[in-house]
Amino acid sequence: MDARAETLRARLLALGFDEVRFARLHDLPDARLRGWLKAGMHADMQWMERTAEKRLQPGLVLPGARSVVMLGVNYWPGKLEQTGPVWARYALWEDYHDTIKPALAVAGREIEALWGVGSDDYRYYVDTGPVLERGWAAKAGLGFAGKNAMLISRSHGNWLFLASILTTVDLPPDPPVRAQASDFADTGLLCGKCTRCLDACPTQAFAAPGVVDARRCISYQTIENKGVIPRELREGIGMHLYGCDVCLEVCPWNRFAAEGRRLLLAARHDLPALTLAELLAMTPERFAEVFRRTPVKRLKLTGLLRNACVVAGNSGDATVLPAVVTLAAHASPVVRVHAVWAARRLGGGTQLREAWAGESDADVLQEYAWWAEQPRA
Repeated sequence: MDARAETLRARLLALGFDEVRFARLHDLPDARLRGWLKAGMHADMQWMERTAEKRLQPGLVLPGARSVVMLGVNYWPGKLEQTGPVWARYALWEDYHDTIKPALAVAGREIEALWGVGSDDYRYYVDTGPVLERGWAAKAGLGFAGKNAMLISRSHGNWLFLASILTTVDLPPDPPVRAQASDFADTGLLCGKCTRCLDACPTQAFAAPGVVDARRCISYQTIENKGVIPRELREGIGMHLYGCDVCLEVCPWNRFAAEGRRLLLAARHDLPALTLAELLAMTPERFAEVFRRTPVKRLKLTGLLRNACVVAGNSGDATVLPAVVTLAAHASPVVRVHAVWAARRLGGGTQLREAWAGESDADVLQEYAWWAEQPRA
């Protein structure tokens, strides 16, 4: 046992991390990542292509990198019923990038003190750097790579925020949950024959076990995609306003999940109380007030209104039709496109025709043309 490594582990646990594990870094075979990128499954997330080499070669991120400290923070909020628009559970906290990063800065100083190294001997990230966090987390034994492409913990289920510290310090590696043939992250290691996550995906986003086609993923479409959501996917989005947890929620390993200590988290469980009508009427001022310090702020108001229109179209709630028709004349063509679709789903007619008078945007005209071709309800 390495006394300094165990001291570091204890201090990081005391900071609020729920899991602290170590792995040795090495260059990775590129076939899987390259194949995924070549197939276009990263959609328009071009940063994935730009950082591919760094993800495969940790030494390009930190010269001389030898080890990675993989950290997990349990964000399971307990059972939560969302009867209106549905938020991904991670959005029900203040932005975890902001609340976890200060603890990583402290962790870096602990490494400096224990090993007598400098600040150039480590780099830390909270789910934002060119690091294959889930793979390294599996190698370090935080969990295993599930068929839902998520890290699944035997203690925390699917509900861990991941953070990483790359360092030039040679740390004793922790064992994975089970020997892995690939020496990195074998998919479905402890899934057995279970395919609940693959079967439950509302938009059939899994190209294969452990392989997500972002172009069909609700989380990508409602968060990362800044433009028009493909019409063929909108019904499958259902009531998901921001992100999606379906492939996480159905996992049997969640039976072991318990609420975490929350030392590095700040709850925002007020978001599910927002009604669809409130979201459709959201103003820039109200958006800034409600979503300050949350991950939702990066969606911006246009994205929120776009998503709210999709949810409205799937809700069957005719009481929100006037708000949807109003948004059909919104300044943003992206909002207008989805408002037209929602109005059609809710039985809109004369009001919508009046709202689109004089419209000239190509995407919106295409949506109007589609709407006009549909049988009238």
